[in-house]
Amino acid sequence: MTTAGEIMHAGAQWIPATETLDRAAQLMARLNVGALPISDESERLCGILTDRDIVIGCVAKGHDPAQVTAGDMAQGTPRWIDADADVSEVLEEMESHQIKRLPVIRDKKLVGMISEADLAQHLTEDQIAGWAEKVYARS
Repeated sequence: MTTAGEIMHAGAQWIPATETLDRAAQLMARLNVGALPISDESERLCGILTDRDIVIGCVAKGHDPAQVTAGDMAQGTPRWIDADADVSEVLEEMESHQIKRLPVIRDKKLVGMISEADLAQHLTEDQIAGWAEKVYARS
């Protein structure tokens, strides 16, 4: 059984909900990532911020990224997976919610993220094709 913990990119970092988007973009650049999990004051997942969120949801609308916070951008119910979950559960979670990045949690702590690149490195071509068809399908 392959687990989420085995295919994840370890070392993911939270961005506090109170942090501004300009600082979030700087952290993304430093870490070379396109998404950051957003944490509340108790270090619990309250959303995911993507580089696209910053550009489309803030900059393109004429807002100042130095004034808008990560928490302002958090929408919906955040999805995550336990590090010990089987890869089939990872795929089900991502496919059923049409998401491309999934935080990995162990003992209520962020331990990694699973992205398309991680899936591509660890899954068969058929698994990747099935995932892509479901995640990118228009609902």
